[in-house]
Amino acid sequence: METTIEEKLNSLNALQAIDSKIDALKSTRGELPIEVQDLEDELAGLETRIERYKEEIANFDTEIANAKNKAKENQQLAKKYQTQLTNVKNNREFDALNKETELLDLENQAIDKRVRDWTKLIDQKKETIATISTELEGRNIDLKNKKGELNSIIEETEEEEKALLKKREKALKVIDARLLAAYDRIRNSVKNGIAVASVERSSCSGCFGTIPLQMQSEIRQHKKILICEHCGRILSSVEEIVVAEA
Repeated sequence: METTIEEKLNSLNALQAIDSKIDALKSTRGELPIEVQDLEDELAGLETRIERYKEEIANFDTEIANAKNKAKENQQLAKKYQTQLTNVKNNREFDALNKETELLDLENQAIDKRVRDWTKLIDQKKETIATISTELEGRNIDLKNKKGELNSIIEETEEEEKALLKKREKALKVIDARLLAAYDRIRNSVKNGIAVASVERSSCSGCFGTIPLQMQSEIRQHKKILICEHCGRILSSVEEIVVAEA
């Protein structure tokens, strides 16, 4: 048997009443869910920064180790050149060996400077990690407290919310997909989540726009689903809303 327009409106009214009650329960949580999410995001960001600094320190440690190995190789090569100086046969060979030794010494001086610079950067990053870690500890405490507050509120309303969600599932079964999609779209586009608005004192209760008398008459006849031309909400009579909320 095909569902009548009146039955569809009654189902929408019932769904709106349920959703409004669920919204009211969720509103008791205030800004806590957002605050918890913001803290979790901030913690994730801090942890990412610490990991990045640790990776940079590891890279500097590798560079330092490689540089020190190169310096040792240069020292050994310089000793070899020093030994060879005692066996040179002419001034050209002597000058060439001296030049190579000087170049190795200059290279090792540059290596020593890079190692000092890298070591200084490592110390700075370790200090930054310590600062961030302290901040991380404080944020973890804040998050634990906020979650405790939120969970306490959720526990107080959990049973009522579960019961409402069951009623919601039941109401959804008698609403066709196209109408439900329209309801969800409107609900998500308005601030107060009211997709089905009653007509009170010739005005839409959702936006307070004036509803023409002819349209009011059509609404009471339940022959078609009408939309507020001001806000796009589905319009329903006061009687229907009262029945739905009873």
